[in-house]
Parts: sequence; C-alpha cells; structure tokens
Amino acid sequence: METRRRSLVKATIWSLMGLAMMSLIGWLATGSVAVGGFMALINTCIGLVMYVLYERVWASISWGRVGISHWSKG
Repeated sequence: METRRRSLVKATIWSLMGLAMMSLIGWLATGSVAVGGFMALINTCIGLVMYVLYERVWASISWGRVGISHWSKG
C-alpha cells in the first residue's frame, strides 16, 4: 500500500501533464487560449480529485495482488 503523499504526488504530476495537453487541445478546438485554458483547468481539477480517490480505493483492495516471493540463491 502506498502513502497518501505518494498518491497525491503521482496524481499532481499526471494532472499537470494532462493540463498541458488539454490546454493545447482546447486552444486548437476553440481558437482561444483563455477559453481552452479554462476548460483544461476545470478538467484537470476534476481529474486530480478523481485520480486521488481512485488510487486510494485501489490501494485498499487486495484482490489481484500477487505476494512477493523470496527466491533463495542456490
């Protein structure tokens, strides 16, 4: 299980990458840096919250995890 801080840092970095891409797409789609940027900012804020919640939920679910095996050297 990872720490909340790690989940938040991962989500923040992911969101910043998404913000950059969505700003570009928004600008190209609307022709306006302000409108495209605003759309990207709203999308990024929603995405950040959802990603952190998603990561925290999955961090608490043990289904599908494989235990770590220790291979002995022989």
